[in-house]
Amino acid sequence: MPTTTIDGIATRYDVVGSGPPVLMFSPGGFDATIEKWTTQGIYARIRPLEYLSTRYTCIVFDRRECGESGGRVEAIGWAHYVAQGQGLLDHLQIRQAHVMGACMGCSPAMAFGVAHREMTASLVLYWPVGGPHYRISSHARFEAHLAYAREHGLEGVVSLVEAEGKPFNQDPRQGPWASVIRRDEGFAREYARRDPAQYTALVAAMRDNLFDRDTSPGVEPEALFGLDVPALVVPGRDKTHATSAARYLEECLPRAEYWDVPVEGQTEVTAPARLLDFLDQQGSA
Repeated sequence: MPTTTIDGIATRYDVVGSGPPVLMFSPGGFDATIEKWTTQGIYARIRPLEYLSTRYTCIVFDRRECGESGGRVEAIGWAHYVAQGQGLLDHLQIRQAHVMGACMGCSPAMAFGVAHREMTASLVLYWPVGGPHYRISSHARFEAHLAYAREHGLEGVVSLVEAEGKPFNQDPRQGPWASVIRRDEGFAREYARRDPAQYTALVAAMRDNLFDRDTSPGVEPEALFGLDVPALVVPGRDKTHATSAARYLEECLPRAEYWDVPVEGQTEVTAPARLLDFLDQQGSA
């Protein structure tokens, strides 16, 4: 698959299908890769990429710090993920696109809409993350990494990644930069030499930037109130994708359509048809 450099960070991406463009922020938490659109949970069942690409140009990519994309040690917030998506559209010379997020990808998708209203034809937010259980578990994941780093040092983190090579969401001890450490020896060496106190403060800031509320994170409600783009919200129902988070987005987005269908009713037959119907109603991006 092709790779481009956005703000000094390599981004692995693919363009699938033809028609109006859809920028797709992958599901998968801290392992948000292209493959998750076809292999993870509900997306393996409803196959959105396969169906959307029959009528739309689907732009998929590994989020920074995930998969084969690169990364940089900094206090990452949603705006950093937005910049990656915007940079990818610029690279492809696309001035406007529908924007779809799934799972944790919903947060950068809605943040993209707020930051780049003129580039956003519509929003599709499928199973937005959120809820008190999600915030608490997210904070616990960061604390598990910091506890391991305090005990073993950053060199110990690198050694663990080299031995096991699991992403952050599978083994919190390995941290948010595990995928980049595994792939890039130079990055791993620089990572291991970082000042421990500064690193701890940076990771804590990243945690608090990303997971600062008990509903769907990513954008302040006042900004969502002013986001006048058509939006489709599809609810999940578990401790990561609280239905309350989806209802919150329905309340905040002035042009939201809420697909009030239980998870078991979101099938390969019903879900792609609903997504395509919504996008078709918006016309060409």
